[in-house]
Amino acid sequence: MGNRFITFFIVAVGFLILSVPMWAHHGNASYETGKVVTVKGEVTEWFWANPHCLLKFDEKADNGRVRHWVGETQAPANMIDAGWNKNSFKPGDQVTVDIRPAKTGNFGAITRVVFADGRELSAQRSNGVGTDLYKK
Repeated sequence: MGNRFITFFIVAVGFLILSVPMWAHHGNASYETGKVVTVKGEVTEWFWANPHCLLKFDEKADNGRVRHWVGETQAPANMIDAGWNKNSFKPGDQVTVDIRPAKTGNFGAITRVVFADGRELSAQRSNGVGTDLYKK
């Protein structure tokens, strides 16, 4: 009986130690949570996959310099309810992206995308879940 308890205890503690990094993955420490920037650009790639969808796009400055951006959303299963799908974007689409930027680099959490024709996709799902993920 004593050995079984010790084995169970060791396995349980090991599981707890290994599961802690899962919570860290969904932290927002890397984002400027109180700031949203608007970036206009051209889609280069739309990556529809777990654990997060990624929208890659290029912003062209007035001086001709190109900045490569990567915006993330939640997992596909969460984005479907907000009207997003694997065919939402194609390379060459002109978009205006509202994004909560990372503290470093041209990366961030997408809050909204507006297409050149006025169509709009929001990261806020109809059940109220979405952009809160990236707020304090």
